[in-house]
Amino acid sequence: MADEFTEAALGKPIRDLGLTIAGTPLESIVGTLMQEVVAAGIRRLRPRFYLSTEWGVPQDTIAVAMPFYLAHPELTELHVRRAGHLEGLDAADILRYLRHEMGHVVSYAYELHTEERGTELFGRFDKRYREEYRPKPFSRKFVRHLPGWYAQKHPQEDWAETFAVWLTPGGEWRREYADWPTALAKLTYCDEVMRRVGDREPLVTDEELDEDVGDIAYTLGEFYRDQDDPDEEALPPGIDGALRDVFAGLAPRPGQGHAFAAALLRRLERELTAQVYRWTGHFPERTRALVRRLARRAEELALSYGQEHETAAVVAVTALVAALATTHVMRGRYDP
Repeated sequence: MADEFTEAALGKPIRDLGLTIAGTPLESIVGTLMQEVVAAGIRRLRPRFYLSTEWGVPQDTIAVAMPFYLAHPELTELHVRRAGHLEGLDAADILRYLRHEMGHVVSYAYELHTEERGTELFGRFDKRYREEYRPKPFSRKFVRHLPGWYAQKHPQEDWAETFAVWLTPGGEWRREYADWPTALAKLTYCDEVMRRVGDREPLVTDEELDEDVGDIAYTLGEFYRDQDDPDEEALPPGIDGALRDVFAGLAPRPGQGHAFAAALLRRLERELTAQVYRWTGHFPERTRALVRRLARRAEELALSYGQEHETAAVVAVTALVAALATTHVMRGRYDP
């Protein structure tokens, strides 16, 4: 059974993997979330949790989808290898995403998107939803919760992120956002509306599922083909010079060993993918593809550095990737 969810399973339909929430650590994590929800005063709302291809709540339902690859540790590791990014690193991180999704559930359950005050604070929930968004880091109009300044993506996400911050146990949102008047107003509204509806029966109770894991006929391999790196985009004409500059002055001292720049980039790929997304909003799949292109070019240029300069090399590489990512977020391309 240990080999069931390794690379050999890529040819299996996902529905045949026998995945469930019950009997896994996910069951306990969901239980913890619901304890938080009840403790926060939301006593009559009972969402349905199920496995699917990604996090989400189908519109106008109270059904919460969780990524199927979180249901088994080997599948989780396979996802990291194939996709390069994991939304749900551990129990605490999974709870972070669940609190966000619970925000969507509450909004649908009590039809909060129809409230005039909510529209004034967050914007129209029926605004066109775009996958691409250009966040303004550290904007004081939005709370901080999920990576990538996710509250800035859409009014629905703004509400869900605000709810998640409000729900998080031990969070001192009044103090933390005291100097952020717009974000604080959203949190205060969330607090007020939850006190008002928390003990009411939900208006919406639809539990219709969207792509339940037991119905997914395509294989793991087909799923991960959809996760492949995006098409390559043009890099700035001076990228070779930038790469050379990164490692200029980092040559080894006499008698010291050297290390290859390409190997460094490949070693940093996973961490750069996560952290660049967290602080710039540059999508993980794009950062991964960018780092791999830079690694190939560094290899072609035979760039190296002294092992004693490892820290300086890591900082310089990180700064370069972050600068390129920020340019893409702001301009929609790497070459300005």
